[in-house]
Amino acid sequence: MRHLLLSVTLLISISGFTQNKTGYVIYNSKGKKVSYKKLLKTVSKNDVVLFGEYHDNPISHWLELEVTKDLHKDFTLILGAEMIERDNQNELNLYLSDSINQKGFDTLARLWNNHKTDYKPLVDFAKDSGLTFIASNIPRRYASLVYKKDFVALDTLTDLEKSWMAPLPIPYDSTLSRYVAILDMMGGHGSPKLIKAQAMKDATMAYSIVSQLNMPRKSVQPLRFIHYNGSFHSDYYEGIYWYIQQYRPATTIATIATVTQEDISSLDKESLGRADFIICVDEDMTRTY
Repeated sequence: MRHLLLSVTLLISISGFTQNKTGYVIYNSKGKKVSYKKLLKTVSKNDVVLFGEYHDNPISHWLELEVTKDLHKDFTLILGAEMIERDNQNELNLYLSDSINQKGFDTLARLWNNHKTDYKPLVDFAKDSGLTFIASNIPRRYASLVYKKDFVALDTLTDLEKSWMAPLPIPYDSTLSRYVAILDMMGGHGSPKLIKAQAMKDATMAYSIVSQLNMPRKSVQPLRFIHYNGSFHSDYYEGIYWYIQQYRPATTIATIATVTQEDISSLDKESLGRADFIICVDEDMTRTY
């Protein structure tokens, strides 16, 4: 009997050290755990998927690629990303068509420092699959111009420069909660021009998406647009989401957000309603930079 008790005690002790570990959990907007299959089935019913990532989070980047691969099985896809600016579309097209190699792309385009590890797999999937990939974001120098001199500074730009952004003047609502949150994070030191610069990015990315959806196509398969962006740009159904609704109200949109938590066994209350699906990642997860 004594040996039996020792064995049971040892078994319990060992099990405490061998519990399954998971790096992330997917939740729906109400905080219920859901499967990847459920996420995929739901987002596939929408014209646009706004995949909100943390730029240094490997789970975000891996799932972006997995969702893209899986949706490609049943849909014609257009891909787009915040991380490539609209005035680099020609360079992106040259790479996609094999007219330049990766070294040439690195040289000619303003790519993020983590492009090779985090975004090159997405661009290469588009390249290998013959998909359209859109550089969706406003060139940073023009967002900076808004931050320094307000919207009015954009009126002085050339027609070519204006073609790299959403048509002026853009719709604008400074009371949107995410824009208010930017100023709150600045502790009262932020300028209203800061959220106007953010709005120019959101509007341009939304306009880039809508422009593609409005183009006539001959594809037999239904069309889906997957857009990769920082989670803040689409959290709580604002940012890019809000602007798509302004430009093309009938568009159906699914949102995915990324958060990190110390304990991922349940979703923090502050993230409820953040998106249709929230990828909750263990905050100890290794970062890509």
